[in-house]
Amino acid sequence: MVQTPASPETETLLIELPKTIGLYVTQEQFAALAAANRDLRLERTAQGELIVNPPTGWETGEGNSSLSGELYLWWRNSGEPGKVFDSSTGFTLPNGAIRSPDASWVSRERWKALTPEQKRSFANICPDFVVELRSSSDQVQSLQDKMREYINNGARLGWLIDPQQRRVEIYRPEIAVEVLENPAELSGELVLPGFVLNLRRVWN
Repeated sequence: MVQTPASPETETLLIELPKTIGLYVTQEQFAALAAANRDLRLERTAQGELIVNPPTGWETGEGNSSLSGELYLWWRNSGEPGKVFDSSTGFTLPNGAIRSPDASWVSRERWKALTPEQKRSFANICPDFVVELRSSSDQVQSLQDKMREYINNGARLGWLIDPQQRRVEIYRPEIAVEVLENPAELSGELVLPGFVLNLRRVWN
């Protein structure tokens, strides 16, 4: 059993770790850890490092709920194109990392192309669309690195939303990051036709 280090912005958490697990974890070991620690959001870097994400505060939790809810409503009203996922879903990216965006969507064509084996546990795919909502304890640089990782592994559109600064960074393949200061809404563009996120609920 291992404790994550505590700071004024984080909680101390107990993690069940088998004795056979060292500093780096394989994808199989990660799956076992996730099954044994279902209350935690765990991620794995491409190098095999284990990342523990503590439970969010109420503000971030409310924001995540709004994001997932708005994305779900678009999905339902658009005839259920593809698959929509919330923050509890992990994906195995092509580079070997296992990541859990705060909200995400995978197109129907790409999802259908996966084999049953690729869909098991943490599906072997990078979502077409990803959102990360910064909490007060998140380091901006680490989230920016994660957004670039999504784009480099196949995402077509990504939003990094920072409620503290009321700033949004928009990530697209082979295009410089676009920064919006205090925008009122965000468009899903050609990736999510007709999807518009009203940011008032997020800023509040």
